[in-house]
Amino acid sequence: MDLISRKFSFLSAQPLYTYTVHDVHCDRRSMSVYAQGYFRDFLTVSTPSANVWMDPTGIRHAQILMNSFRQFLGRELIDRSDDPVDDAGRLFEAPFVVVSHGTQADPILNYGNRTALTLWETDLATLTTMPSRLTAEPMHRDERAQMMARAARDGYVDDYRGVRVTLTGRRFLIDRAIVWNLIDEHGNAAGQAATFSDWKWL
Repeated sequence: MDLISRKFSFLSAQPLYTYTVHDVHCDRRSMSVYAQGYFRDFLTVSTPSANVWMDPTGIRHAQILMNSFRQFLGRELIDRSDDPVDDAGRLFEAPFVVVSHGTQADPILNYGNRTALTLWETDLATLTTMPSRLTAEPMHRDERAQMMARAARDGYVDDYRGVRVTLTGRRFLIDRAIVWNLIDEHGNAAGQAATFSDWKWL
């Protein structure tokens, strides 16, 4: 596997999580990603602690993500413990991407787990102020909008393939992504979410 196609690896379930990105071991709180020849040789990625999702709002949102996935897909998004706090932490630390956006006319991202933050080369504060359409390049946004409309109509899609772009401009192809509608505990629409574990740099 070449340098640019290397996937991020989730290597530890200990309190200090370790990732390998472009052959550099990084701690769970911040990382300097070595990508020689790209963006002045070094990219700095801030990845905050899962504690940001340990408040009641974050725990509730994690439950909405997981319960809605089970409702539409008929299976669990992660191995759940029946402890909402523990499950929120497990979701944030999952070794695959989970992102979601709200119900605005131009939906704003409102969740990204650690793998998502690393992949998009951003931090939580930046991600959660960004319209979700900006995760795709302009030429791919119509295709993305059609896919989101199909998910809204059918409850979910599980076969999405498309190009996305990081906040630093790097392009990557995602494959076999699942997009599903979010329904809160009162039965109200709460946005949409996506998850995937297969991607490669372009």
